[in-house]
Amino acid sequence: MSDSLVLRRFCRVYLEPVPDDTTLIRWAGLIQPATLERFNQRVTALATALKVTRGRKLRTDGTVVESNIHAPSDSSLLVDGVRVLGRTLTRAKAVLGEAAAELGEAFRNRIRSARRTARQIGEHVSRRRAAAQATAKKAYRRLVQTAQATIAQVEQVLPALQAHVTLAAQALAATLETFGPRVEQVIEQTVRRVFPEEQVPAPEKIVSLFEPHTDILCRGKAQRPVEYGHKVWLDEVDGGLISAYRVLAGNPPDATQWAPSLAGHIAQFGQAPQQASADRGLYSPANEDLAEQLGVVRVILPKPGYKTPERQQHEKQPWFRRGRKWHAGVEGRISVGKRAHGLRRCLDHGPRGFDKWVGWGVIAGNLAVIGRTVAARS
Repeated sequence: MSDSLVLRRFCRVYLEPVPDDTTLIRWAGLIQPATLERFNQRVTALATALKVTRGRKLRTDGTVVESNIHAPSDSSLLVDGVRVLGRTLTRAKAVLGEAAAELGEAFRNRIRSARRTARQIGEHVSRRRAAAQATAKKAYRRLVQTAQATIAQVEQVLPALQAHVTLAAQALAATLETFGPRVEQVIEQTVRRVFPEEQVPAPEKIVSLFEPHTDILCRGKAQRPVEYGHKVWLDEVDGGLISAYRVLAGNPPDATQWAPSLAGHIAQFGQAPQQASADRGLYSPANEDLAEQLGVVRVILPKPGYKTPERQQHEKQPWFRRGRKWHAGVEGRISVGKRAHGLRRCLDHGPRGFDKWVGWGVIAGNLAVIGRTVAARS
C-alpha cells in the first residue's frame, strides 16, 4: 500500500477523512489574490485577539521574489521561441490532417538548427578577441533568421488552424497567437542589442517567453546585481506577523512605500503605530513629517549621506538606536519566508499566480508564528 493511500485512509480531521492533496491544490487555485489579502487581514485580526501582536510597532522593508525562469540571454530566448513554435507546428500538422498537405514545408521544425547555432554563440560570445566577436555576431544573425523563418511558418499555418472547428485546433491556434508576438519581441530586442549594440531599456525587454510579466530589478546588491521577478513589500508588526504585503510593478523608489505602509497599518489596527521604522532608502523629510502627522511617536528613518550635528545627535538617542536594532529583525523574517515558505522563487504561473504564491507564503508564515506563540504559552 502506498504512503499516500495510507495517509488518506488513516488521517482524520474531526473524524472525517482528509481530502486528497490534489483536491486541496485545486481548491487553493480557485482563491484569488484579493481574497488572500483579506484572508491575511483576518489572520492578523485573530492574532491581535490572541494577543500575539498589539500593532504598536511597525517595520517595513522590500525583497525580491524570483520568477521561475532560467537566466535570460538573447540566444536562449530565441531557442525557446523556435522550440515552442516548432513543437506546436508539429502538432498542428497532425490535427489538420489532409489540409496540412497544401502547406508543405510550413510544418518544418527548426529546433536542431537553432540549438546548434546557440551552442556556437556560447562558444564565442565570452571571448574578447575581435575574430570571436565577429563569429558570434554571424551566428546570431543565423539564429535570428531561423526564428524569423519559424514566424513565417506560423503565419502560414495559423489561418488554417483558426478555420478548423475542433477544440484541439483552437487550442493550438491560441498557443501560436500567444507565443508568436513574444518571439517577435525577442527577435526585435536581439537585433537592436547585438548588431548596432544598442542599450535596450529594461521596460522594453522580455526576459521569458513563459513568464513575460517578470521585471528586471537592479537593486545594487553585490552578490546579485540583477534579479528577475517582482519586488515584494512587507509590513511586519511586533510579534513577528506580516500584517500586509504588496507585489510592486517594476522597480519604484523605496521611499514611495512609506505612506501605503502607514495607511495600511491604520486601516488594520485602527490607529498609527507608536514606533515605525524603515531603512535609509525610505528617508525623506516629507516621510518623517507624514508619520508624525499620523500620530507615530517614534519615527526611525536613518538619514543617508551627510548629517548635520543636530541630525547626528537625533540618531544617537537611545530610543532611536533601540529602534534600529529592532528593525534589523525584518531581515530575519524575510529570510525565514524565503527558506521555509517559498518566497525565494515563485513556482506558479502568470502575474495572478505570482500574487497568489506570495499571499500563501505570507499566510503560512503568519500561521506558523501564531502556532508557536500560542503553544509556548500553554
